[in-house]
Amino acid sequence: MSKKSRSKLWFLVHSWLALPIWFFVLIVCVTGTLAVVSQEIVWLANPQMRASPPSDDASRLNYDEIIAAIKKAEPQTLVEGINRPDESHFALDVDVSYPDGRSVTVYVNPYSGVIQGTAPQFNFKAFTRALHGWWLVPFTNGYSWGWYLVSFLALPMLASLVTGLVVYKRFWKGFFRPTLRIRHGARIFWGDFHRLSGIWSIWFIAVISITGVWFLIKAILFDNQISITTEPVVSVVSRESVPLISTGKPAPMINLEQAIKVAQEQIPGLDASFVTLPSNAYSHLSVGGRSWYPLMFQTAEVNPYNGDIASTRLLTDRTGLEFVTESMRPLHTGDFGGIWIKLIWFFFGLLLSLMILSGLLIWTKRTALATANAFKRSNKAPRPVSSPQTVMNQQTPEGNL
Repeated sequence: MSKKSRSKLWFLVHSWLALPIWFFVLIVCVTGTLAVVSQEIVWLANPQMRASPPSDDASRLNYDEIIAAIKKAEPQTLVEGINRPDESHFALDVDVSYPDGRSVTVYVNPYSGVIQGTAPQFNFKAFTRALHGWWLVPFTNGYSWGWYLVSFLALPMLASLVTGLVVYKRFWKGFFRPTLRIRHGARIFWGDFHRLSGIWSIWFIAVISITGVWFLIKAILFDNQISITTEPVVSVVSRESVPLISTGKPAPMINLEQAIKVAQEQIPGLDASFVTLPSNAYSHLSVGGRSWYPLMFQTAEVNPYNGDIASTRLLTDRTGLEFVTESMRPLHTGDFGGIWIKLIWFFFGLLLSLMILSGLLIWTKRTALATANAFKRSNKAPRPVSSPQTVMNQQTPEGNL
């Protein structure tokens, strides 16, 4: 096969990868782009989530002060966990339960400790992520078929990236001489836009497609009861180790700031962004957060009575495979570096969506027309080639009879 024929073959493969399945891919990309900033959209719509400092020199309350403020406002409330979002303008998410059995998440102002409202169980953030991740198909026995369907789309996206780079010869020149012709018609414009946006989104498409393939592998491993984690099972606090007071009840726990200090001594650089309080007298107090590597959390299980570290889950505890696989989700969602990282992911997600749309327009206008013309040429019968003797006979009276 000649070099020109091979190039046409790659171009044909790349073109046919833009079949109408890409309408589905387009919807997934659009919902994924919205999911990146869905928390910020909810923040704009719901003032209960906002937490602006009352003054320039205002400081946040520590976790113990937050619990004290909640207890003062609602004495019967049991605090189960506190989560601090990455952005400072967000209220704290506090998981609480009430004597009547209700368990909800409330928004708490980190500067005053005031409960500003109750988080709905299903909001725009949950909707967009569920629609993007598994098309709202419920999980009944393992991962839903919606999850498989969406994650499978990472394969044609990855294949399209590879074939696109093969088709577009010397694509790196687009970085130095970008071309976007605006006044030459829609077909020229969308073609230039598709190539230009594809060049500048190579890294993003690779990240999204590779992490998407991992989501597919993750579901397959889980549904076949195959585990690659090395995280140990933390033993509970032994009955003999639970100190009792005179009434026979467990002794009070250490305060949260003391537990965080113990965890930070064990994990240097730990930014404790969440704490989970013990669910019973034999459970540990969990402290976790990010450190120098923003894609992964480190946690420490602390004995709630004496402050001893029961176990830790550090970056160095992960195997090389776990280090890669646990980094996949934040790389896919852009949820690891605050609002600026989210805006970068949102911009390139929007660019990817427009690139898919332009690819569909190009496919409709060019590939479909070229395919139709190819069928016409193949159905047209070739003219027979006449021999010299036949031509001579046709020129005589006998040949005209």
